[in-house]
Amino acid sequence: MNDTLTDALKHFCEKLRTSVEGGNEVAIITHLDADGISAGSIMATAFRRMSARYSVRAVSEMNSTLVENMKADGRDFYVITDLGGGWASNLRKTLDDKWAIIDHHEISEEEILTDDRGQILNPWKYGIDGGREVSAGGMAYLVASALDLKNRDLSAMAVISAIADRQDQGDKRSFSGLNAEILKTAQSLGLVSADLDIIVTGRETRPPHEALAFTLLHYIEGLTWNREACYLLLKNAGIKLKDKDGRWRVLAEFSEEEKRAVVEAVAKFAGGSDMKLSEILVDDLIGYVYTLAREDRRSLLRDAREFSTMLNACGRTGRAGIGIAICMGDRNTALTAGEEIVSRYKMTLRNSISTIFSEKWRLADNGMTTFVNGDGILEEAMLGAASSLLSTSPSLRGRLLFVRTLAKDGTYKFSSRKCLDCKSEADLGMIMRQCSNALNGIGGGHSAAAGCSIPSSVLEAFIAGIKAEINDPKFARATS
Repeated sequence: MNDTLTDALKHFCEKLRTSVEGGNEVAIITHLDADGISAGSIMATAFRRMSARYSVRAVSEMNSTLVENMKADGRDFYVITDLGGGWASNLRKTLDDKWAIIDHHEISEEEILTDDRGQILNPWKYGIDGGREVSAGGMAYLVASALDLKNRDLSAMAVISAIADRQDQGDKRSFSGLNAEILKTAQSLGLVSADLDIIVTGRETRPPHEALAFTLLHYIEGLTWNREACYLLLKNAGIKLKDKDGRWRVLAEFSEEEKRAVVEAVAKFAGGSDMKLSEILVDDLIGYVYTLAREDRRSLLRDAREFSTMLNACGRTGRAGIGIAICMGDRNTALTAGEEIVSRYKMTLRNSISTIFSEKWRLADNGMTTFVNGDGILEEAMLGAASSLLSTSPSLRGRLLFVRTLAKDGTYKFSSRKCLDCKSEADLGMIMRQCSNALNGIGGGHSAAAGCSIPSSVLEAFIAGIKAEINDPKFARATS
């Protein structure tokens, strides 16, 4: 962590301490995705340990109505996490100095230069790439640990948030920058272990064929959601699926030889005669898995990627409060509810993705970009999850992906991703922000994952703008 950020943290924490020690009620406003839920929960836990008066609320986006509602609520101080980029001027006019932002999305030079009071804690201000090197949860963790070193145990939640925001972009799904530093802290405290393994959800909780079939980390046509096909694939690969007592084994128990056999079987199935694709898939299926050592071995929370999926499911289905309760330690009622939510979430996603691939007219593909029409089948809340899963499909290898759906408010929502083995240097966050803003929409995000909302009347113009900008060097950021 550089000295400039260290100094900024001191000033930022002084502001928070002054507010709390003055008896003020602090309202945490956070984004409803997994990173936002993690970030909001980290700050809530830190405030709870300070015996502060606080509340937490998850929202889908920052907008003028929300800002006006914050003013009307009359809370003493607002901490905004994983949100707020581009809204500093509005917040300053409406709430004076009764707010602070903890975020990691790229902000404008103007917003950086006008932050005279140090109310915005954002990695881009300090020369740190918030798209790859630290999540909102990671920034919230830095604040919490600066407030009190005992909050270093929240480093595990920061690891989950980085996973949730797809920041495991290093070699073999490793972390870089501040994320790597935070992981080291979590490891030193015995909270998280990082090991090279097969990257599937359910490594420790499901029979191997079910873990392979129901993972949301890869989409392989013919195997994903097909228990029977996965069972036959593993059986034909010579994998022993049950132990001597007849109990289903789990992938975490497999030998290295058995794991190699699983990966090679999956890669051969998906790649067919395309040896290059098979090599890419082998590389994609093996990487670092992050295990939360203090969670029960058979719990969905044991694996950081599964934990993040549950949080995302809670947030995207309007049950963010359940996710926050889980993050803050509820392993009874909230966890039971979370397990039910994630099960329904996965079923909804399964139905949507299956329809997209069966109704070929929904995909407009030119080999470099793929536009997916999710109208009528993709709920707005499922858009990001759908685009993330579609981006892992070998059939969309190398593309820039843009998935849309018509929202209930009459606007079009887009989610964009870089697909498996995509070499494009296009910065999707910059492109989505530029193209949507030009048409009275709003958008942004990171280089490899972004989103936006636009008026329905400008759909064709927006798509044309995207196609025109993706090869413009001014919207490029190197991916390696």
